[in-house]
Amino acid sequence: MTEQNHQELRSKSTNNKIMTVSELNRLARNVLEQSFPLFWISGEVSNLTRAASGHWYFSLKDVGAQVRCVMFKGRNSYLDWSPKEGDKVEARCTVTLYEARGDFQLTIEFLQRAGLGALFEAFEKLKAKLQQEGLFDIAFKKPLPEHPKQIGIVTSPDAAALRDVLTTLKRRMPSIPIVIYPVPVQGKGAAALIAKAIQQASQRAECDVLIICRGGGSIEDLWQFNEEVVARAIAQCTIPTISGVGHETDFTICDFVADMRAATPTAAAELATPSRDALLNALNQLKQQLAKNIQYLLSQRAQTLDYLARRLLSPLQQIEQQKSRLAQIAYRLNASINQQLQTKQHNLIRLSQNLRHLNPQAVLTRGYAFVQNKAGMIISASQQLHSGDEVTLTFGVGSADATINKTSEL
Repeated sequence: MTEQNHQELRSKSTNNKIMTVSELNRLARNVLEQSFPLFWISGEVSNLTRAASGHWYFSLKDVGAQVRCVMFKGRNSYLDWSPKEGDKVEARCTVTLYEARGDFQLTIEFLQRAGLGALFEAFEKLKAKLQQEGLFDIAFKKPLPEHPKQIGIVTSPDAAALRDVLTTLKRRMPSIPIVIYPVPVQGKGAAALIAKAIQQASQRAECDVLIICRGGGSIEDLWQFNEEVVARAIAQCTIPTISGVGHETDFTICDFVADMRAATPTAAAELATPSRDALLNALNQLKQQLAKNIQYLLSQRAQTLDYLARRLLSPLQQIEQQKSRLAQIAYRLNASINQQLQTKQHNLIRLSQNLRHLNPQAVLTRGYAFVQNKAGMIISASQQLHSGDEVTLTFGVGSADATINKTSEL
């Protein structure tokens, strides 16, 4: 009790003043609120009521006692979960008194599931360890394929998350085959099985991208994806990985190690596949742009053709001009050929006449003959012959063989 409260009580006692119930409760409330700073308390939720105003009323109890609690709408609206009967919780609160009824109660400022402090501590410890080892480094992140030929999914075959993923994949790109690696995503030993499924997918290498997903839940529900064995399996996976665990506000170690983090399983499916509709729209836009470009080029060429056509002379006129020119060339060619033929003929006659004059055969017709020895050499002097040599005499008409009996020099 504070000194001010002591003085107030002493003052009332000295004056023998009788307090009203309201004064008593107000004084008790002041004493409680000033005596107890903000503190943490743990217990089990019971008698939970959610009022129309949005406030929560419940009791926290243990084996020996219980205490009334209130958590006003302005505080409980910040929670991403809702407590239920029997939940073990930890509350940060202050002590107060509800004056109207004189009820001792706790005003809850923040509420979390029991044991979360230890889980968060383990989460941060493992996160710091893996980050120091470089498992979160951007440099080691593998890019996702733009057009995967096959997609793998590591999740529970009974999970709603799988249905969401399959529905999204079918809507976006139904032609891509899917391989499911079924594993439990919650419960004892699930982390080891999840890691084994990731390793199996990496070894089989039958997919181009691997989605690791499950739906939302409490931190305990998602804890299998905070285990070191899962983180290291993802880091060693040769296939690009997408983590789609929980809701948008949930973060797991799996998210930090994976090559890509998706806010939800549905978002993971969207990241893994191109949109068929988007591709068709893009293709249609390209088609329209191509048609537009072709039409533009055709219009430009048509204008160019019109311009050139205006510059062309009439084809008939050009043909007539060419015919006239061709006729002139043909006439000049014929004249030139005829003149050359006449010149060649005159030259031939002249040469023929000269040849006849020089032809030794013509001399022989006048009574001359020429003599050849057996070797065919022309004998022009008697010194070339000897008695007994055989010769051939060629006349204007015919020839004769003879034998030299005697030679003489003139």
